Formats: sequence, C-alpha cells, structure tokens
Amino acid sequence: MEKDLSNYRRSYEKSELLIKDVPENPIELFQKWFFEVDKFFPEDENNAMTVSTFGLDGFPKSRVVLLKKYTFEGFIFYTNYASEKGKAIENNPNVCLSFFWHGAERQVIIKGKAEKLPSNLSDGYFESRPRGSQLGALASNQSEVVASRNVLEERLKKLESKYEGKHIDRPDSWGGYIVKPVEIEFWQGRPNRLHDRVRYALQADYNWQIDRLSP
Repeated sequence: MEKDLSNYRRSYEKSELLIKDVPENPIELFQKWFFEVDKFFPEDENNAMTVSTFGLDGFPKSRVVLLKKYTFEGFIFYTNYASEKGKAIENNPNVCLSFFWHGAERQVIIKGKAEKLPSNLSDGYFESRPRGSQLGALASNQSEVVASRNVLEERLKKLESKYEGKHIDRPDSWGGYIVKPVEIEFWQGRPNRLHDRVRYALQADYNWQIDRLSP
C-alpha cells in the first residue's frame, strides 16, 4: 500500500507572532491564545493536548489527554498513576505537552517536569466528575490487557450496584499531575513556511529568556 502526500499543502495566513508584542511571562500569552481559540472555535476540544513521555521500554510515547487547569505554576491533568503513562512519569518526570489549534494555525510546545498533585486537590477534582466517570476510573485498570469489552462493562455493572446510593472515594491509583514548565514555544503559521516561532526558556533567576527561532 502506498499513498503520496507530498501535494498536501495549505498557506497559513491568519495571524502573526512578533517578539515586540509578547508578554514577559509565557503563561500570559498561553492564556491569551487559549481564550482566542476558545472564542472563535468553540466546537473544538481546545483543552486537548498531547502528552509525551519516555516509556520504560526506552521509546517515547505520545497520547492525547485533557488539560483541566493551568496556573502560573504549571499545567494540570488527571490520569491513572498505575497506567503506562503514570509509570513512565514515575521513572522519568521530564515530559512534553503540545497543543495544536488548527483553526487558528497555532501550536504550543511545553517542556517540563511532572509532579503529582497533593491528595486533597485530586480528591476535589474527583468529587466534581460525573458519577459515571468516577465509576469508570474504578472499573478500568488502565493500560493493562483486558480480554474483551464485556469484561469492562460487567465490572462497571457490579460497581454501579455496589455503590448505589453511596459516596465514591477517589482510588489511590488515580489523581492529578502538574507539569511545571522549563521551556514553552509558541508557533504561529505564516505564509511561505516562514512561520513565527517564539521560545521562552526559564532561567536560574526564574525569569524567562525570550528568543525568536528560525522556522
């Protein structure tokens, strides 16, 4: 099987990104961009981001998760700590997050270190989840081999019966991470492949060095 994609092209012409216009702190620019894509492209899942880790097998692996909160300290998402992703982070907390907002012709790439959130914060978010999602976290041994879809559905039915009318506690194996950035790159598509790339790099004094990169 062969498919030639060499003629797949589009011209990026929607915006620009100039160093003279960017704030000193990258989180402020991230917030500005996020608000803009959320306003103009509300039909998209704009908090979807790719998380890349170094697996225990030595290979990098990427998957899409949902950003649930961001602060000046970092970017927060939730997962099963016992999953392949969780084990990879436990072994090597250096991760990469990336957002691609195709409608706005924008990309954000974040290098940082992942840390587990305090238990009370994970508890608070778990409490806010729909009951079905809470039970789903209990039913799935994330990343482990499962014999069939029926096995998962049977587990869920048993848990629905077990917890009917009862409070569901967050399992210890499930919770949040905060990724504290050390580098954030903002990419804005431009015509003729001369894209704008602005990189923020965290310095020893906790200020951010801002550089323009060649496309």
